Amino acid sequence: EDEIAAINSALGAAVCGLRSMTASSGGGFSLMVEALGMAGMTETPLVVIDGQRPGPSSGMPTWTGQGDLRFVLTASQDDFPRIVLAPGDVEECFWLMISAFNLAEKYQLPVIILTDKYLSENRETIKLIDETKVKINRGKTFSLENCPQNYKRYSFIKDGISPRAFVGQAKEPFFTTSYEHDEFGFANDDVKNRKLMMEKRMKKLETVEKEMPKPIVYGSKKSKIGLISWGSNKGIILEAQKILIDQKIETSFLHLNFLNPFPSKSIIEFCQNRRVLLIEQNISAQLGGLIVEKTGIKIENQFLKYDGRPFFPEEIVEKVKQIL
Repeated sequence: EDEIAAINSALGAAVCGLRSMTASSGGGFSLMVEALGMAGMTETPLVVIDGQRPGPSSGMPTWTGQGDLRFVLTASQDDFPRIVLAPGDVEECFWLMISAFNLAEKYQLPVIILTDKYLSENRETIKLIDETKVKINRGKTFSLENCPQNYKRYSFIKDGISPRAFVGQAKEPFFTTSYEHDEFGFANDDVKNRKLMMEKRMKKLETVEKEMPKPIVYGSKKSKIGLISWGSNKGIILEAQKILIDQKIETSFLHLNFLNPFPSKSIIEFCQNRRVLLIEQNISAQLGGLIVEKTGIKIENQFLKYDGRPFFPEEIVEKVKQIL
């Protein structure tokens, strides 16, 4: 089958109460977009992995890139809440997948993991994972025993997160539809209902933002030279920092895992009194554009690579020296 079948199968399983995910590259994700919108409309927890590679179309399928950031942030028509995470190394892949499923179920929305060809095929030695630290959060749920009569799957509630009942776990049938709907799930395009439902769904992002962990700053916390990046560039930049330290050059590196909701406050604080270098693998500085949009800060110093090859530490070292 294809990616359309894959995401719809995962979506159906999620509606029935199973933790579900699907994965593809950017081209395959393009096929999944309509069903992603259905996950948004039906408030169904779903995890989708986009392993980026150079495009458009078939592009360079055996090489790497970071050109899908803007795409996944707005994929499918109109607005609905989604969370976008970007692991930087193998260990972050593990822990962010745990977080992705917990966040998807807690907030009842799709979570997109943005990785890339380089990280997807990377081998790395890490410390043994302590599985006792893995916590499962399935969010607000009803069982057959405590589900109320006249159950409203999409009840208007302060934080926007209505308790979920799974198929067969409600005392009477309830409805799931891709159309705009009322609290019971019946299709409804009334003006007041539409406004309230849109606000209900988008309210979730406000709650997520309050609970979002701050991005980590690596290296010197007081250096006047700052590096900002995301995804698999992490290990390469950390290696470049070691080389720079040997040359008596200290840097601070802000590594972003959460890309939606966007960590605007942390970025504003990091950019104060620093000469900042933006590092990413696309031609249009997609993260840089988001920083302008969300904070008003334009990072003039940019190192953009879009030839399908990952960065090399030595390249970053030379770029840092150019902005000193």
